[in-house]
Amino acid sequence: MKHIRVHAENPQLRLIHQAVEVIRKGGVVIYPTDSCYALGCEIGNKSALDRIRRIRALDDNHNFTLICRDLSELASYARVDNAVFRRLKSLTPSPYTFILEASREVPRRLQHPKRKSIGLRVPKHPIVQALLKEMDAPMMSVTLTLPGADEPLADPEEMREQLGKQVDLLIDGGWGGYEPSTVIDLTGEVPVVVRRGMGDPAVVEG
Repeated sequence: MKHIRVHAENPQLRLIHQAVEVIRKGGVVIYPTDSCYALGCEIGNKSALDRIRRIRALDDNHNFTLICRDLSELASYARVDNAVFRRLKSLTPSPYTFILEASREVPRRLQHPKRKSIGLRVPKHPIVQALLKEMDAPMMSVTLTLPGADEPLADPEEMREQLGKQVDLLIDGGWGGYEPSTVIDLTGEVPVVVRRGMGDPAVVEG
């Protein structure tokens, strides 16, 4: 595993270039978000996706998340009406993940097999925003919570020790959080809080 230390507030562009090169070559990376650390890869790379499934021990029913740079990018990968778009506009960027009906732009293997839905998120963290700007494309992502663990990994040194042989790159932005994003299902008539985490669910339910 390659380990690079990136400034959390002012990411060094040369290091961001290095990270994006790893992702574009099919690598699996650990990176910080505005909630906690996550595993990420290029959305069209099946091999990298399969590796993440093995690391997290995920089944076929897991809702993957596309990390998007902004709302316009998010709207390319989900079917949203005007009311949902207004709700998303008021709540992004933020530590919320929204489950939405996937558009044709989303690879079928990333969609929920029965519901044809996808998780979408616009994080506020400067490192993620710098990565997405350089990639000019979303990134597939899941929270860095290992099988059997109650909370995500937060210590980069522990990540290196436990995942050094399974991941290609650790983007170290310092200690991470222990609370994942709040997950909101917007595929039905009313919003449903699927997972409570960072962010106030009452804002979404109201």
